[in-house]
Amino acid sequence: MTTPTRNRDAAPETLPRHVAMIMDGNGRWANGRGLPRFAGHKQGAKTVDLVTTECARLGLEALTLYSFSSENWKRPAEEVELLMALCHEHLVEQRDRMVDNDIRFRRLGRREGLPEEVLREADACEAATRDCRGMTLCLALNYGSRAEIVDATRELAIAVRDGEIEPEAIDEVALAAHLGTRDLPDPDLLIRTAGEMRISNFLLWQISYAELVVTDVLWPDFDLEALHAAFRAFGGRTRRFGQVDPPPTMAGED
Repeated sequence: MTTPTRNRDAAPETLPRHVAMIMDGNGRWANGRGLPRFAGHKQGAKTVDLVTTECARLGLEALTLYSFSSENWKRPAEEVELLMALCHEHLVEQRDRMVDNDIRFRRLGRREGLPEEVLREADACEAATRDCRGMTLCLALNYGSRAEIVDATRELAIAVRDGEIEPEAIDEVALAAHLGTRDLPDPDLLIRTAGEMRISNFLLWQISYAELVVTDVLWPDFDLEALHAAFRAFGGRTRRFGQVDPPPTMAGED
């Protein structure tokens, strides 16, 4: 993976544990340069490398990237085919580098519909990095959050039917244990590029209390400066989780 320029602007104690990213703007980046849309996707893959390396270096616990949604199948067939080929190529190229950087890989999303070669390489990356103890990189591929919640609910229903659990035992913890992000902390920070003010069916359960940062920077142009700007914005916020701020301490009080 690319070795980034060191940037210490974000204080370690203010960094999020888990960052989720909606990587938007590849097509607009290419169109603005008179290039085919796929050129934007290829440049965006380089940004994935840069951001992943930096987040791992900073010691984040998890990074989840929205790579291909379940709705993206509606795009032109040629573009989808090229995207799948790019995904396969990137997984092949990054497998050894993830191991070298102690990054554990995980694929999120339904297997059905994905090309066999993509599934095979994603499985190989998961197997190769299973013992890594650094950051977990989650790649949301053929992913939709509503479908993920439906699948988790179905698994719980089967467990009840088979007598493995009682209906009363189903709570938020039980459902979360059947999501793709199980055993990871929920995202503290959701970053969306290209200025779009939407969640787009991404991690709807997990981002319940995430801080949101939306930047106008297109994903292929999202660099370390933009990443650290998002971290500084996150670090400057007060997270109340439904509570209120404590009253200010009066002068002279202990």
